[in-house]
Amino acid sequence: MRRAALVVLAALVLVAPAPSRRADAVAPHVSAVGAIAVTVASVERSITFYSDVLGFEKVSDVEVWGGDWERLLGVAGLRLRVVGMRLGDERIELMEYLTPRGRPIPADSRSHDRWFQHVAIIVSDMDRAYARLRAAGVDHVSPAPQRLPDWNAKAGGIRAFYFKDPDGHALEVLWFPPGKGAAKWQRRDALFLGIDHTAIVVGDTARSLACYRDALGLVVAGESENWGPEQERLNNVAGARLRITTLRAPAGPGIEFLEYLAPRDGRPVAADARPNDLVHWQTTLMTADTAAMERAVRGGACAIASAAVVATRGRELGFARAFLGRDPDGHAFQVTER
Repeated sequence: MRRAALVVLAALVLVAPAPSRRADAVAPHVSAVGAIAVTVASVERSITFYSDVLGFEKVSDVEVWGGDWERLLGVAGLRLRVVGMRLGDERIELMEYLTPRGRPIPADSRSHDRWFQHVAIIVSDMDRAYARLRAAGVDHVSPAPQRLPDWNAKAGGIRAFYFKDPDGHALEVLWFPPGKGAAKWQRRDALFLGIDHTAIVVGDTARSLACYRDALGLVVAGESENWGPEQERLNNVAGARLRITTLRAPAGPGIEFLEYLAPRDGRPVAADARPNDLVHWQTTLMTADTAAMERAVRGGACAIASAAVVATRGRELGFARAFLGRDPDGHAFQVTER
């Protein structure tokens, strides 16, 4: 009798849903959000910018080519250089397609176009960080750092600033007041501390949740609705009103949905977009079983961009098997298995 009770108790523990998940959601398949990768025109130029201006450290430098990588990324004849850059506990990857070269970011890109993605870099002192960015001559998106208003209980007191890297990718620096954000973001031992999340513009939050929460197994960690002059200036979008939803895996940075409730004229990702185009970002999702993940994704709200799960010849980029997927708005994610 005692053994039966223990079995029942164990079963209840295994199936009990996290408070922020749907009651019928399956256990998470994704063990961590890993490196957030971005395609760049010149790795050397980007290394200089991310290290000298933003404090990242170069930790790896690899070139890959061949049929396995072509099948994974869907780019024929590729030769790809990937440089890992670390800031605190988080990493980005700078991807330069030595061949074939892709297209530049559209010159008229806006923060509410649905190809928009950025990483939010946490700073210990916004005024010093902004002075560093000004001295480096970065292109502004926001006219200046914005302090979100106190009436917004979830975001009030946070300071943020949007700018661009040398290729025109949007980036954000973010400062959390005491009591907001993870405890590690209250450190004062460095100016640039790490990456809290990557943000993506989505057309419909419910549809995106069907991909990231229901198929991939991430958990909703926070929700808010932001508007007002500070938000408009931050994004440089007149009349901006955003529904913001943050999801997280057990480890790594979050994935933040930015749904523009207004204006609604953000443009979709080009139908022929490819990973060698400079508009391309991809978020690494780590799992113990790529085959199970591929089955969970196929036929649902997400799409498989690779032909199937691809076994790479070596572990040059730290994984043995992977597939590339796309969410309902065309943002890429790469599911990897070590």
